Amino acid sequence: MDITANHLGLVLVNMAGEVVKSARTRVPFSPGIAYYHALAGEIQAFWEKAVDASKILGIGFSLPGIIQANERVLVKSHALHLENYSLKMIEQVTPFPAYFENDANASLLAENMAAVGDAIYLSLNNTLGGAICMGDNLFAGQNKKAGEFGHMVLVPGGKKCYCGKQGCADAYCASSVLTENGATNLEDFMAKIGHDAKADAVWHQYLDKLAILISNLRMAYDTDIILGGELGPYLAGYSMELGENLFRYNLLDGDLTYLRYGRYRKEAAAVGVAKHFLRAFAAGV
Repeated sequence: MDITANHLGLVLVNMAGEVVKSARTRVPFSPGIAYYHALAGEIQAFWEKAVDASKILGIGFSLPGIIQANERVLVKSHALHLENYSLKMIEQVTPFPAYFENDANASLLAENMAAVGDAIYLSLNNTLGGAICMGDNLFAGQNKKAGEFGHMVLVPGGKKCYCGKQGCADAYCASSVLTENGATNLEDFMAKIGHDAKADAVWHQYLDKLAILISNLRMAYDTDIILGGELGPYLAGYSMELGENLFRYNLLDGDLTYLRYGRYRKEAAAVGVAKHFLRAFAAGV
């Protein structure tokens, strides 16, 4: 399950790592009993007609923010407006073993980790997240804050970010920039490119700012960069246009072989937390 400020995304993943069922429903987040009841109801309704409970290894939850998984604490989430929030109530509404992970880290875990190697993952959703893979493992940093690329200042004194700062990468590179904060959906916006002058202008500006972010990360880490989230797979069709921008800011790379694109257009984070249980099962944990 992927928990966001306004929605729940659910997937059922089989032992081959394939999504056999998915759903997305609007349930605004609220740290109260009514929300926990709604959460329990959505979980129950989702799995009970699809699979026998004895075959479920567990349920993973991805959330936006800094998570101390062992302590079941969401340390800070700008998107959910929370600090030091206990996740134990969420754990108690499910009859299955629970696992918690930051949404961007979870999206990276949805990829084929054995093939990822060293890489940076950009989660290009309604908000911008990031994750770092080193030696086929997530790198969380000393305080579980590694990969917060969305809150790196990209344009000093620029647009206001929802975190309160100005000029954050999130304000320029999240998919919400294209959808006008949800006024339209991403699929409709992408369909306008090449047919609508306003959409083209927004898209060109978006690619320029994204290229700056990618170039900075490439300079800092010198690893492959995976463009994921809901926007990542779309960008695969615009690699040349993105490349033109990248070559303006990066004079050290003569090709774009370091760019990769995410495998999942929808619910990557939910898939990633589900795959945690597949890895644990394979390891005999």
